[in-house]
Order: sequence, then structure tokens, then C-alpha cells
Amino acid sequence: MKIFNRYFWQEISINILMFMLGLLAMFSFFDLMQELDSLGQGNYGLGKVLEFVLLSIPGHIYEVVPVAVLVGMMYGLGTLARNSELVVMRASGLSLANIGSMLIKVGLLFTLITFLVGELITPISEKMAQRMRIKATDSVMAQDFKSGLWVKDGKSFVHAEAVLPDASLLNVRIYEFDENFKLRSISIAKKGAFTDERWGLTEVTQTKFNTFKKIEQNNVQTQFFNKADWVSLIQPELLNVLLVAPEKMSAWNLYSFIDYLETNKQKATRYEVALWSKMIYPLACMVMVILALPFGFLQQRAGGTSAKIFIGIMLGVAYQIMNRVFIHLGVLNDWPPLMSAITPTILFLMAGLSLLIMIERR
Repeated sequence: MKIFNRYFWQEISINILMFMLGLLAMFSFFDLMQELDSLGQGNYGLGKVLEFVLLSIPGHIYEVVPVAVLVGMMYGLGTLARNSELVVMRASGLSLANIGSMLIKVGLLFTLITFLVGELITPISEKMAQRMRIKATDSVMAQDFKSGLWVKDGKSFVHAEAVLPDASLLNVRIYEFDENFKLRSISIAKKGAFTDERWGLTEVTQTKFNTFKKIEQNNVQTQFFNKADWVSLIQPELLNVLLVAPEKMSAWNLYSFIDYLETNKQKATRYEVALWSKMIYPLACMVMVILALPFGFLQQRAGGTSAKIFIGIMLGVAYQIMNRVFIHLGVLNDWPPLMSAITPTILFLMAGLSLLIMIERR
């Protein structure tokens, strides 16, 4: 049994790694072609372009590992079947369950790789890549609003025209309200930088609106400060959502941002779906193992190796498309986040198990 186990590890793992490298090379080439359009903007030279492409590789690893597991296993099992090695193994006493358990161990390794890359490497590399690109092209970050970034902070609303790569804010406006939602003050600062657990504002103009209950009039006071401190729940980590897509953020950062949104009574469905996807997506490698296993026992006349590779790629692409579709549908229709994240994986698992039952009954 140990010999079979070692043989499967060697044959299948090499095939998975080969297909993974091929997919990474393809995605990196597409990134390079896309970034060449921005070549020459500011200090964004060829060296920076290549640096951006290299920093984007961990994000692609996270995306392509399940597809590589599916295609690599289908190719490896197809090769073993073509050489009649699977038939010999079955004749030697190996059941379909024994072969499946050996392959699942290989899938567990790539599940661990997917989880570690997605949690420890991708969030950092994506943030570094985006900050480097923005800084080199003399660009700024902002939300989709044309007026800039808007953030709710307790009873205050904060507006910044731009966010720099170092997470500092430009042209900040802080609108502070009281318990009755009456405007208390407006603070306008030229720049805000986060240090020592608080924001340091420069060139601050503060206008206070003091409303008296007995005298029905508003007393407006305006003050100017060269420097001022501002304590806020907003921290640079929360601004990472402007740099990294939710699917490529770490689970901890997603959880922290969801907590921040819920504290401010804002909708967090998009990030809740992303959090559940982060927890479930590495298990896709195990599902791909189950889905690939039946193809090793299909007769060769039912399709050659190239056909199986093509089918594997199409199934992998279909899984990625379904993941995206269910995420967006879940956000639009307010589906439970867990259901939106797990449905594609469950559907592919059921398809794989159905094929295995069909093969076993033959």
C-alpha cells in the first residue's frame, strides 16, 4: 500500500504542478499585456511593470490551484488508465475507495497550500502591488464615488477627496452630528496621517454650530489649527478594501471590516459572502479530486487524454464562473452568505459523487 501511495504522490503531484505553472504563466502574460498599456505613466517603467506582475502571482496561485488539481489529476489518471496501470491496481486488490483515499491525501496538500497562500501571502502581495503601481503612476485611491471616499464613523461622516498609497487622506472633511442627528461641527483638514493610534490632521479649519434651547438661534464659531488630533474607528487597515479585492483579503481583515460595518449599521453582505468564500474555497481542491477520479476509469475510446484535459479545463472554468455568479447573485438578492459561498462547491461535489457511484456500479 505504501508503494502505491508513494507512486500516486509522485505521478499526480508532478502533473498538478506542471499544469499550475502553465496556468500561472498564462495569467502572468495577460497581466503583462494589460500593464504595458500604462507603461511610461509617471515612473511606471518596465521594471515596475515586471515587479507588479511578480507580486500578482500569489493571487493567481490562489485562483488556479483547484483548476490545476482537477486537470492534473484527470491527466494523471488518464495516463495511468491508458497504460492499464489502474486495471492492474484494481486486480491487485485496490478498491476505488483505496485509490480515492490516496488521491484525497494529495488534495489535502493542495488544500493547505491554497489556504496558506490565500491567508498569508496574497493579501500582502496584492497590497504591495497596488500601492507600488499607484505610487509609480502618480495616481490616488478613492471609492467609486466621483467625489472621493465617504466613510461613516459613529455619529460622524467622513469625506476624503483622495487616499494616498501610504493610507494618508487628502482634503478631509468631518461632519459630526449629535444624538438627534443635528449638525454639530464641520472640520476641514488639508491632510490626515495615522500615527500612534490616532489621525494627525494638518491645516484644520473647524466650524462649530452651538444650538441653545432657550434662545432660538445658532451660534457659529470658527477656529483654525495648524495641527490637530482626531480619534476615530477608521484605521489604515480598513482602507485596505480600496487596494485589495474582498476575495483576496485575509479572513481576519474581512472579519474586522465586517465588524466595523455592523458597528456603524452598514450593509456587510458583500464582505460576509467573501469571508465564507475564503473559508470554503480551499476545500474546492478536495471536491476536484472527487470530480476527477471517475475520469480515470472511463474507457479510452470514450475520449483521449487531450479530450480529458479539455473537459477538465472547462469544468474548472465553469466552477470559477459559478463562484462569481453566486457571489454577485447573493449580494444582489440578499441570500444567506453561507449559501452563496457554498452552493457551487456542493453542486460539483454532488456531480463527482454521482459519477463515482455510476462507475462503481458498472
